[in-house]
Amino acid sequence: MRIGFVGLGNMGGPMCRNLVKGVNHEVLVHDLNAEAVRACTAEGAREAGSLAALAEGCEVIFTSLPTPRHVEAVVAEIVPRARPGTVLFDLSTNAPAVVKRLQESLSGRGIAFLDAPVTGGVARATDASIVVMVGGEEALFEQHRAILASFSGTQVHVGPVGSASVAKLVNNMLVLCNMAVASEGMMIGRMAGIDLGKLVEIIGNGSGDSFGFRGLQARALHGQFAPSFALDLAHKDLALAVELAAEHGVPGLMAPQALALLRMARGMGLGQEDTSAMLKVYERILGQEARL
Repeated sequence: MRIGFVGLGNMGGPMCRNLVKGVNHEVLVHDLNAEAVRACTAEGAREAGSLAALAEGCEVIFTSLPTPRHVEAVVAEIVPRARPGTVLFDLSTNAPAVVKRLQESLSGRGIAFLDAPVTGGVARATDASIVVMVGGEEALFEQHRAILASFSGTQVHVGPVGSASVAKLVNNMLVLCNMAVASEGMMIGRMAGIDLGKLVEIIGNGSGDSFGFRGLQARALHGQFAPSFALDLAHKDLALAVELAAEHGVPGLMAPQALALLRMARGMGLGQEDTSAMLKVYERILGQEARL
């Protein structure tokens, strides 16, 4: 079997490298970033000369791309060259409506499509312990489970196409809302004059702890804003979650407020910094920094 992998960024890169090391199959890769490609070919992958060449030569294709628009553009290039029987897994955080539309269009060409977003962050993508959630035909999920397991620690079949994207958006909504309220909490502590180191110790060992809080503590509170997960992408994910809530008539009481915070951060030019840079919105408004 020959496997294709398109999109070798912060998440796609380590997933692809673990795939290369974990399966006994040839892996073809494609990315616009030559350095990202070299990092994968150094592990044994082979560079595809183009998306068309990758599509023609692979039975299974993975995409890991920034936005639904990028996924649609790449799939549009892949489809004319992919053979019937090809299976495409989209590892991106995508809109349920988009993946359903892609599945419908590809099925007519004999190409199977499954949405397969992941969660756990860059560190867990690197050590192959991330969670991959899959929407699509269960038989195909089981058939390819060993390949998925080469770069993930947990594989969950959620349901039909689109269901995994719903799960991913809910997951990301939770972590981003947690980080937003953690930012607010840290600024309350800062303005009240208490020792932030002691506050972090209490929260980290108490009921207020969360993945979002730990991300804020590890990066923003130490003044480290190099992107592990860019704020622009967080804004995209949360906007998709808010749209999904509106689509299903769920009152937006929490997530839209966190989305507004991210929108303010983008307006301040922080979109390419780490998501935890949302803390800077409070800092700039109040004229004080929250640092350990």
